[in-house]
Amino acid sequence: MSNKPSILIVGAGAIGSFYGAILKKAGCSVSTVVRSEYDAVKANGITISSPLGDLSYRPDHLYRGGDTPVAEPDYLILCVKVLPGVDRAALVKPWMGSTTRLVLIENGLDIERELAEAYPDNPLISCLAFIAASRTEPGVVEHKAYGKLVMGRYPKGIDDNCRELSQLFMDGGIRIDLTEQVEGERWRKCLWNTPFNPLSVIANGADTRTILDTEGGEDLIRAMIREVMDVAAAEGYPMDDKVIEQNITGTRKMPPYKNSMAVDYLNGRPIEREAVLGNVVTIAQRHGIPVPHLNTVLVTLKMRAALEGRD
Repeated sequence: MSNKPSILIVGAGAIGSFYGAILKKAGCSVSTVVRSEYDAVKANGITISSPLGDLSYRPDHLYRGGDTPVAEPDYLILCVKVLPGVDRAALVKPWMGSTTRLVLIENGLDIERELAEAYPDNPLISCLAFIAASRTEPGVVEHKAYGKLVMGRYPKGIDDNCRELSQLFMDGGIRIDLTEQVEGERWRKCLWNTPFNPLSVIANGADTRTILDTEGGEDLIRAMIREVMDVAAAEGYPMDDKVIEQNITGTRKMPPYKNSMAVDYLNGRPIEREAVLGNVVTIAQRHGIPVPHLNTVLVTLKMRAALEGRD
């Protein structure tokens, strides 16, 4: 294990825990920074059930925020929610070394900029996770399907750091697609996240099957995907119409899935409304592109948040 890079996961929820497990399986030293689940993870480690087998593991080092790291990690993987008021640059500061590679596995658009500006001398790798995984209780994760990462250097390109990290993930048993244009891939990810995640919240935590099987649901998803595609094209990332049906078909093939935004909402946690949906609408307005379905869903979410005192 001594010749493998050291990994630190900041934000060991469902996503961070899963990808930490994959790197642990690849032979890396994997440590985690946790907050509310510290006691559970310290007592029992991280339990992960998965089609890939039992991925449960104990972090090599377990930290709370503000602890002093045993050593600077080779790769710091940030997996926290992108929420208003969360200073992610400050969050990772105690753990960043001069040679630490910073890796984002997070949802949303234009989420790299503040970290790239805060750490201009550290390589920044941006990743998009295509995975169905949920945290069911403290320190316990259920991985239902998928797990692929799309990875590239921010703002563009593929470097040796990407190649090294991608090989480690592949050694752990998942698929990696390297991309020269990671910002364009973020738009592709929004084709799914931007419709499904917010609709699941409006529908009180509906799973993917319920959303698609409800009369008019599949047509609504298609319309929202089309609007995201129109905005992406205006930003310089046009996509083939076939991706609409690919997203619908791929979702129907997976087990009924209650996405992370729905789980966060049902558990009273903040949701990534602006990163996943609001930013798309803002960019659409900048280009003068009508997005009536996206805007209706965004305003409805804001109404619901105001009614429930969540904003």
